[in-house]
Amino acid sequence: MSNFTPLQTTDINYFIELLGDRCYVDSANLYAYSHDETEDLSFLPEVVLKPISPEEVSEILTYCNEKNIAVTPSGARTGLSGGALPIHKGVALSMEKFNRILHIDEKNHQVTTEPGVITQVLQNAVKEKGLFYPPDPASKGSCFIGGNVSENSGGPKAVKYGVTKDYVLNLEVVLPTGEIIWTGANVLKNATGYNLTQLIVGSEGTLAVITKIVLRLIPHPTHDLLMLVPFFDAEKACEAVAAIFRAGITPSGLEFMERDALTWTQKFTGDRTIEVKENHAAHLLIEVDGFNQELLMTECERIMEVLETFETDEILFAESEAQKNSLWSLRRKVGEAVKSQSIYKEEDTVVPRYELPRLLHHVKTIGKKYGLHSVCYGHAGDGNLHVNIIKGDLSDEQWEIDLPKAIRELFTEVVRLGGTLSGEHGIGLVQQSYMDIAFPEVSLNLMRNIKVVFDPKGILNPGKIFSTDRK
Repeated sequence: MSNFTPLQTTDINYFIELLGDRCYVDSANLYAYSHDETEDLSFLPEVVLKPISPEEVSEILTYCNEKNIAVTPSGARTGLSGGALPIHKGVALSMEKFNRILHIDEKNHQVTTEPGVITQVLQNAVKEKGLFYPPDPASKGSCFIGGNVSENSGGPKAVKYGVTKDYVLNLEVVLPTGEIIWTGANVLKNATGYNLTQLIVGSEGTLAVITKIVLRLIPHPTHDLLMLVPFFDAEKACEAVAAIFRAGITPSGLEFMERDALTWTQKFTGDRTIEVKENHAAHLLIEVDGFNQELLMTECERIMEVLETFETDEILFAESEAQKNSLWSLRRKVGEAVKSQSIYKEEDTVVPRYELPRLLHHVKTIGKKYGLHSVCYGHAGDGNLHVNIIKGDLSDEQWEIDLPKAIRELFTEVVRLGGTLSGEHGIGLVQQSYMDIAFPEVSLNLMRNIKVVFDPKGILNPGKIFSTDRK
């Protein structure tokens, strides 16, 4: 068990003196920061703090480190692995007031931003300058860029442009012991010492609190084309993914949705403009983008040639921006739609893309073994399959006993196929018990020791990624 110190009246008074009315202990705020989008989990903090400067963050962490108080960094709370859950109570440290884009450097194609800026707001701001920040998680309209860095988020555009880590140049962070440092330099190449910047990226708020982010940008594509391809066999749809890449084409988006994913989302949104026939088992959503419309048409023709070797129904080409937006909206809302149907458990598996058909086969085989229904969708071009397991009519006993067994079998198969436990959602709280499948103990100990170097007392986001409970 942990041995963090419960907050006392003197602690609350200290935070009030430091932050004034940006210190919250009322029940409404405590509940609001007790949960993210991970299942139905909720853990009440003892206080919510909303600093506005790195210096205030430093004061808070220095104090909590001295007093042995747990601190859980909190962003927009859109995560799906429990990374922002204050499971040891203490302080919920909200970064939402760090919401300014500080500088768009058009000459060097860079942007400096605070972590509380909504990802889509950042994308739109740089687009006005003709620049592009590609990572685009499904929650881009509500998630914060700081959370994206902490989770190394991806999204549909990752298949062509890479994930968050590929765009982070430098970070200003506050260490758990209170020091404020920059992790690198605002340059495209850096072979100077250990790469602290990339160590912080994807560390899920366990090593430091991010207060500024420098991102590289690229020119924004001027054209894109989008098609929706119905398949009669879901595994064949997965096979088509690798075939497209083997033909020398790199789409800017290549998404997989099995039948339930699309029909449930249509029901959830009321958007039934796409006909899903009874014999449609899955769909691929394929996008190409660039700067030359004729070249993109040629790429689409080559994709069509590949698809002709598979059994598909009539392919839909989006004919307008409105239709493109409608198709992408359906894809982005699958997660919400599934969540609205039932209690569920989402796994974020990833394998080499050629192994995607085998992964889908194992998901369904394991589901039949344990009587579990799953709805699958994801970033097929990356081999990243989101597996939503639905409770439905299962008993609580089946859900609590059989589900962990099924997930362990699934992750074992994922690793056997050359993959790993999470492609973009992170480990957080809910996946940490499976880390032994992906890593030998020597690797886990290296990670634990890195945590100790940054956070000797273990106060920052404790109990995430792997167990750090102090005895």
